Amino acid sequence: METEQLKIFDENRNPIGVASREDVHKLGYWHETFHCWFVRKEQERDYLYLQLRSKTKKDYPNLLDITAAGHLMADESVEDGVREIKEEVGIDIHFQDLIPLGIIDYCVMEEDFIDKEFAHTFLYKSEKSFDDFILQDEVAGIVKVDLNEFAELWFGKSEIIKITGFTVTEDGNKIYFEEHVGRGKFVPHQNKFYRTVLEKIKEHI
Repeated sequence: METEQLKIFDENRNPIGVASREDVHKLGYWHETFHCWFVRKEQERDYLYLQLRSKTKKDYPNLLDITAAGHLMADESVEDGVREIKEEVGIDIHFQDLIPLGIIDYCVMEEDFIDKEFAHTFLYKSEKSFDDFILQDEVAGIVKVDLNEFAELWFGKSEIIKITGFTVTEDGNKIYFEEHVGRGKFVPHQNKFYRTVLEKIKEHI
């Protein structure tokens, strides 16, 4: 498999070349990603859909994350990022159906992993149910959470919230569950990142 090549940038979003995905995270280059958050209204309440990352993922296994997200390759436009939705959760969506929330800077620095993203972030007002999701190997399940409760978690107004959803067994069956979780169950994006995303989502619902 060929090494994935990503466009790299300085902190002011000026392009400075191309680098392998490995070097991007080893040397801490800024690069572009595509993020899409699904929101669905049910009985006058807004719910956010999140993916459960597979336990075999190298980064943040078995944690809840953005509905669908991924890197933009060096030869891709932002519009091409919509492929991530089909690849990860099996739902076909046209780019024109997405609501742009802007580019959100995102940075995580660990001992051997530096992730500096310019995240092209989108909202999708979904009418999809759990039955519509067809997951690929890197995604172990889908959950939904009340949007307001999720916001309270990241704005420090609560410590535990309820999630409901499903995981997929090795033979392809969906197992439904309900659970109460804290911030430790979610990919450790910066609190500022979650708060910014939530504020932008609420502007459009």
